[in-house]
Amino acid sequence: MDVKQEHGEFVWHNGEIIPWKDATIHIMCHVVNYGSSVFEGIRCYDTGRVSAIFRLDAHIDRLINSSRIYRMGLKYSSEEIQDACKQMVLANKFKECYLRPLVFRGYGTFGVDPLPVPLEAYVCAWEWGKYLGPEAIEKGVDVCVSSWTRNAPNTLPSMAKAGANYMNSQLIKMEAKLNGYHEGIALDPQGYISEGSGENVFLIKDGIVMTPPLYSTILPGITRDSVIKICERLSIPVVERAIPREMLYIADEVFFTGTAAEISSIRSVDKVKVGAGSRGPITREIQDQFYGIISGKAEDTYGWLTPVEAAAGAARREI
Repeated sequence: MDVKQEHGEFVWHNGEIIPWKDATIHIMCHVVNYGSSVFEGIRCYDTGRVSAIFRLDAHIDRLINSSRIYRMGLKYSSEEIQDACKQMVLANKFKECYLRPLVFRGYGTFGVDPLPVPLEAYVCAWEWGKYLGPEAIEKGVDVCVSSWTRNAPNTLPSMAKAGANYMNSQLIKMEAKLNGYHEGIALDPQGYISEGSGENVFLIKDGIVMTPPLYSTILPGITRDSVIKICERLSIPVVERAIPREMLYIADEVFFTGTAAEISSIRSVDKVKVGAGSRGPITREIQDQFYGIISGKAEDTYGWLTPVEAAAGAARREI
């Protein structure tokens, strides 16, 4: 499927705004050779009144946690990176966009040891449509259980959103697409459901919403957390538990969550139809709450949306 991707004119780099074309690195950067990066994916939405970034503080807190896990001495505060994200929306004159804060080990000494290598920090922005296609919201997508397993505990830390982890994700995604599916779902090392290549997974059975716990080697998703909070407010029972693979085949509803995927329903797993083969009623109820908030049609009672105007003066000065 073709998903709209149009990049902006400007990129934030180590505290300065530079042209997109100048955001380049040396081929011998540590990150190119050893995958030493952490990053975030964040969406900014046009609410009809103002552009607002979804759960900006939570995303940047996770970025900082990821950098701490990998012993990256990030010199920028959460507030500074949040402001850089706002600047990128304004500098690129986007009403809606996808934001990519990125921290990586750059060009310095050669070899596996990353400690002497300088850090680089960027924030990029581009327009990005529905990751799994617009039909994923209502009609749902077809997925498979991947032959690739998520990383075992104490190998690569799954709580860090690190570039190296996404080599595993690429294997899951390629296998699924080459076999005619939209996406794959990986199992954890114990054989329980983990997550998609870039999404968390939820299942619904007999009115109870279930999602794998952190010990199933999942990324602690921001949209995942948002769905849990929405369920709690709607008095929908939600549990975090180890989920056996076969639950995917007998669940009433299944859906993905993620910044790129948002809340996308799943209509079949391994060619076994989920429920009625389209979005179910509880998924719809959760989606209505989520999409209502990000579109500005419903009140943001959670305080999840951060307006971008506050950075307008800074953005103009830097440019």
